[in-house]
Amino acid sequence: MIRHTALAAAGLLLTAVASPALAQEFTPKEKGTWLVTARVSDVAPDASGDIRTAAGVDTGLDVEVSDYVVPTLGFTYFVTDHIAVEAILGTSKHEISAKGPAGSVRVHDTWVIPPVVAVQYHFNPKGRVSPYVGAGLNGMIFYGGEDKGGFKVDVEDGIGYALQAGVDVALKGDWSLNLDAKKVFFETDADINNGALKSDVTLDPWVLSVGVTRRF
Repeated sequence: MIRHTALAAAGLLLTAVASPALAQEFTPKEKGTWLVTARVSDVAPDASGDIRTAAGVDTGLDVEVSDYVVPTLGFTYFVTDHIAVEAILGTSKHEISAKGPAGSVRVHDTWVIPPVVAVQYHFNPKGRVSPYVGAGLNGMIFYGGEDKGGFKVDVEDGIGYALQAGVDVALKGDWSLNLDAKKVFFETDADINNGALKSDVTLDPWVLSVGVTRRF
């Protein structure tokens, strides 16, 4: 799914670059500019974590977390011509499974709000093709959990950090296409069946996005 999303996004941007619409005038980014970006994002956890008993004995089971494709919104403000701050909002749903030699058992479904606030550097803000990098903090707020298979699972909220890279391709006027990749680094604790089983879970999701941006 990650690969398909990335290829589709790259195809859209390549189509935009080749499009005659790019001959039109566009509004450059500069100090005081606001950007609102609507994206389709593939949230793909790179999850790992052993499941142990309360006494610390390894059960031979590992944690597995599913991907999810979700709409997200980004709000960006340019503090200078090159430096901007972006807040990214969205919510995704993931299936948590215990994976062993005999297969996987689904133990919990949960929604998560993973807001990210990043400081960005834009290399070519006045150009039609404007790449950027960023770094910031993210929060993981789990809600709407639904236990499965007779298990009771509690996942702890927390704060991590994120790295970001992307590019804006200006179209006409205030509009542009956006391709964005974020790597979020986050670890949490999961208690299963009131602490009878435990796991230190590394989620570390990739968030790969394609979207449309409007300048203000």
